[in-house]
Amino acid sequence: MSAILEVDALVAGYEPDMPIVNGARLTVGHGEITVILGPNGAGKSTLIKAIAGLVPVFSGTVRFEGRDITSTPAHQLVREGLAFVPQTDNVFVAMSIDDNLRLAAGILPKRERARRIAEMYEFFPDLAGRRGLAAGRLSGGQRQMVAIARALVVSPRLIILDEPSAGLSPKMVEHVFERLTDVRASGVTVVLVEQNAKAALSVADRALVLVEGRNRHEGPAATLAADAEIAELYLGGLAAHAPETRPARRLAEVGR
Repeated sequence: MSAILEVDALVAGYEPDMPIVNGARLTVGHGEITVILGPNGAGKSTLIKAIAGLVPVFSGTVRFEGRDITSTPAHQLVREGLAFVPQTDNVFVAMSIDDNLRLAAGILPKRERARRIAEMYEFFPDLAGRRGLAAGRLSGGQRQMVAIARALVVSPRLIILDEPSAGLSPKMVEHVFERLTDVRASGVTVVLVEQNAKAALSVADRALVLVEGRNRHEGPAATLAADAEIAELYLGGLAAHAPETRPARRLAEVGR
C-alpha cells in the first residue's frame, strides 16, 4: 500500500535547544488507521502538531501524498487535504452545531457547502436532531463528534486526532472509535494519538510506540497488542490481559 504520509528524522518542539521530538519516523498507508502510543511526555502530541504545522520543526521532513509539507502552516494544510482535531478547544461552544459546521465549510466553494454539511448529518445522525443546539451544551462525546464533523466537512484525505477519547465515558469511547472505523471505510486515512491503548489498538491497522520523542516500537497493531513485554513497559499491561485483540475488531466486542 502506498504511503499518504511520510515523516523522516523529525526534530521538533518549542525551543530549538530543547526538542521534544527527537528524530521520529512515521509512514502511514492510504486508508489505514495508525495510532501513536507511548508514556506521558513521550512527545506524541508534539509530533502530530508538528506534522499539522502547529509546532516548529527544526530538522527532518514531512511529506503528504509525496509533497514536502514540512512547516507548512496549518490553515494551508486544511486546503491541501490534511485536517487536524485538537484534544481541547476543538469546537466553538457558544455556536450551534450547524454554525460550527457552516464556519468550517466556509473554505469550500459555495455550491458545495450545503451538500457537505448535509452529508455530515447523514454520517453523524445523532447531531442532526440537535443542529440548533449550542455545542457547549453537548456531552463530551457529542462535542467530539462535532469536532470530527468539522474536520471532515472539507473532505480531507487525512485526518489527525489528538486524544479523541480523553475525558469520555467508556460507552462514548466505544462510539467515537466506531465512528473512526467508519471514517476509514469512507476512504479517509486516520492518524491518532491515544492514551487508551486497548481501544485504539482494537481498531488500528498499525501502531507506533514513541518514547522520549523517538521510535521505540512499530508494526501491525495486533502484533504490538499481543506482545507482553511491550504492553507491560508502555501500554499498561494490555497484552497480558487481552492477547486476542485484533485491529479490525469492533469496540463493542472488547471486554466481552
